[in-house]
Amino acid sequence: MRRLIRPLGLGALAFALSVPQRALAASPPLPSGPSISHALQSNPQITLLALLSLLAILPGVVLLMSSFTRIVVVLSLLRTALGLNQVPPSQVIIGLALFLTFFTMAPTLTKVENTAMAPYLAGKINLTQAATRAQVPVKAFLARGTRQQDLQIFLSAEGAPAPKSPQDVPLSALVPAYTISQLTLAFEMGVLLFVPFVIIDFIVASVLMALGMLMVPPTLISLPLKLLLFVLMDGWGLVVQTLITSR
Repeated sequence: MRRLIRPLGLGALAFALSVPQRALAASPPLPSGPSISHALQSNPQITLLALLSLLAILPGVVLLMSSFTRIVVVLSLLRTALGLNQVPPSQVIIGLALFLTFFTMAPTLTKVENTAMAPYLAGKINLTQAATRAQVPVKAFLARGTRQQDLQIFLSAEGAPAPKSPQDVPLSALVPAYTISQLTLAFEMGVLLFVPFVIIDFIVASVLMALGMLMVPPTLISLPLKLLLFVLMDGWGLVVQTLITSR
């Protein structure tokens, strides 16, 4: 598990470092004086404050740079489609989404581990070089799951030229575009999950109305039927297989 978490954190660090680098490149030259890195080295309090600030944003960045958002949204929509309020519990859904995220991200995290984390821990490269190397597999993963129209929204807002390759796309535009694309895909999968269960609800409600059983709640009959259909179709296996194979 540690080998999966460390590269994911380094990929998030690559995003965190890319934003101030782009901002500094677009800003006017700073007055002469001690560099920021020298100030950090000479002042442990500033270093600790910078580290704590980075740790505060890392969880959100990590979630947005992985397939966790799509997986947890689909699982939540599945629970709603079945008509279940707290079954499975939210803790189970989040835990399953986390492990499926690590499974789908394993090839990318392995590349980050081999190309960036391992050389950095061996002392062959510094932290900035490791973050730069980590961006390569992370950008390739994000680009595969990003729709072109979503990416164009943020590139146009930044005024950035059309990229020639995924490596030319800034993470500040690629990460939110990837998140929107994953949410769109999750909603598309949610619609497909809702269709058969809505049909069952409609049929049960029509039958009960035709029999004059207006006082019987339709969910009392439709819920067992939906659960039976889901189990007979091996619903969990189909959903999980779709989640780990889709981008």
